[in-house]
Amino acid sequence: MSRCPEGTVYAGARTGFPLYSSQHMPTHLDTILASTRATVAAAKARVPLAELERRASAHRPRGWAAALRRQTAVGPAVIAEIKKASPSKGLIRKDFDVESLARSYRAGGAAVLSVLTDETYFQGSLRNLELASAAAPLACLRKDFMVVEYQIVEARAHRADAILLIAAALSDAEMKRFSNLARGLALDVLVEVHTAQELDRVLDALGETGADAIGVNNRDLKTFEVSLETSLELVERIPASVVRVTESGIATAEDLARLKAAGFDAFLIGESLMRQADPGAALATLLAGADSHSSPRN
Repeated sequence: MSRCPEGTVYAGARTGFPLYSSQHMPTHLDTILASTRATVAAAKARVPLAELERRASAHRPRGWAAALRRQTAVGPAVIAEIKKASPSKGLIRKDFDVESLARSYRAGGAAVLSVLTDETYFQGSLRNLELASAAAPLACLRKDFMVVEYQIVEARAHRADAILLIAAALSDAEMKRFSNLARGLALDVLVEVHTAQELDRVLDALGETGADAIGVNNRDLKTFEVSLETSLELVERIPASVVRVTESGIATAEDLARLKAAGFDAFLIGESLMRQADPGAALATLLAGADSHSSPRN
């Protein structure tokens, strides 16, 4: 990754365009989605859908949302994310042994995993998803820009147990169609929103039962500023019938305790853990701190 003097992040020599800027995020999101469609087209040429379906049948999804519900009954349910890089921050973790990270997260108390599979912008891969899914008996979310049905079958074929749908990247019809297909494949669905308007769209399109989880991303898509207030403002509007997830900007035990007290069930945490020498130990410390903050004081 390279940076221009003004701080705009570039995806590198393969793309040659500025990926994100505070003034033109919608344009760059469109560019990311176009790149994703090109990647999928190449994948279709290599692996026919029938072959993916054969591979998918070999994996029995393990209940990603159910694991979150079980954990939230006894404490904070953390979705621990395996992420090597991001468009806005560049390289996050150089020492990147996926299997070791998955086992470390499990030992640290993660309820489930989230694994980045986008290669161009996050340095992820479907191979990383397979490795993480096999290394620790934790259900895995495929974290990617889902733009066509092929990717949903592809997710299960590579041992995913859930997929992410980003409301800002999809039409209402696409959200409904993709959710139906995923659930038909026994994959759970996390739908991500950034604003009240996006949440309204999701509820209008999917109702209260069309998603297994709804996540509020605290990162503003236009400015890339992160504020936990985004989650706090929207939590009460998320139906109790789904797992309520908060994403981005969770770095301290105080953050975790505050968001849990507000009504969130699950907490997607990636960068703050990935930057630690031992992400699993850092997660264990975070959970212990959150527990102490939520315990009644004498």
